[in-house]
Amino acid sequence: MKLSESTYVPVLSWRLGEYQALFRLDDAVKDRIVPLVRIPDVEFDFEKRQSKKTVNDHVLPFVGRYTKKWHKRRAWITLHNSIAVGRMNGGIHVFDHIFEGLREFESQAVPAVQLGCDSDTVAAAARANTIDGHGVGILVRLENLMTAGLLTKVNRLAAVLKASIEETDLIIDLRAPNFLPYDVFATALIAALRRFGDFSILRNLVLVSSAIPESFRVIARGTDEIPRHDWLFYRQLREALPPRMRIPAFGDYTVVHPDFTPRDMRLIKAAGRIVYTTATTWATRKGGAFRDDREQMFGHCNEIIHDPIFHFQGAGYSFGDDFIAKCARHQEGPSSPTMWKCVMINHHITTAADILARTYAPSSLL
Repeated sequence: MKLSESTYVPVLSWRLGEYQALFRLDDAVKDRIVPLVRIPDVEFDFEKRQSKKTVNDHVLPFVGRYTKKWHKRRAWITLHNSIAVGRMNGGIHVFDHIFEGLREFESQAVPAVQLGCDSDTVAAAARANTIDGHGVGILVRLENLMTAGLLTKVNRLAAVLKASIEETDLIIDLRAPNFLPYDVFATALIAALRRFGDFSILRNLVLVSSAIPESFRVIARGTDEIPRHDWLFYRQLREALPPRMRIPAFGDYTVVHPDFTPRDMRLIKAAGRIVYTTATTWATRKGGAFRDDREQMFGHCNEIIHDPIFHFQGAGYSFGDDFIAKCARHQEGPSSPTMWKCVMINHHITTAADILARTYAPSSLL
């Protein structure tokens, strides 16, 4: 699985709104992305004060849904820590269950593990790679980059995973750092990358991060803008990299914060809002509590279409844009928060993939 320089890597938890956004992408966009799919934690039942499902029941539908939504396309699959230490019925490791199931569909999925994860998960990922031969992904955090001997640690983990370094994808996950000022952060990150050594020996190098707010309570009602610091920083980093240093592929967490976890909705009145990705910002439209006034979404969609701050791409641009256009005309109802998450992520992935394609296109094609 060799990425092109313009490949976009969206990080997605396998929840309904996110995998539906992936499924509803145009095929041309699907061909330009390789998602990092994470099996999320089991949701918590706040009323009963316990997990809604066992790990087995939580993971069991994954293979069927994944093959239906993503078919044989390329992706990395990783596990939330709580899922990695859980087990399927019979004591089977979750990775063993997933990759045995995907194997029947000739999936190109690649197991990805966090540097320092538990030995059982590493062993299960190694078994998948030994059978499938698709290589492995290794996830490292910013703090890992700042420590000495990272290349040695990556080499050792790759060996345990039964992969050569040439079959290894290094995914640097910055999470949600303070990107500002861009030049200072870029200088520090480049220095850390230099300490790593030769990135050219890796199969793929990916940099993922997020600048989306953890809470939208700080966003003004009505129309507002949030700078896409993750993308703006990546552009500056790309320009600042020394001539012979490998440029990492770009990835982000779409419009979901890396630390998002489902909350007790009995205690929260989430606002009706739409986050619409543009070239350099997330343009936002926010109202009052969604469940108190679902019909506010008609007005939000109308504003997105007509206010130039949103740079609306037209109904034909993506599933998300088509849904917004139809909702503005009352041809779609105000739907549900899950559907709006799907709409926002679908548009974001389409936009991010298009921007990357233009960024790396030959000047004669621009």
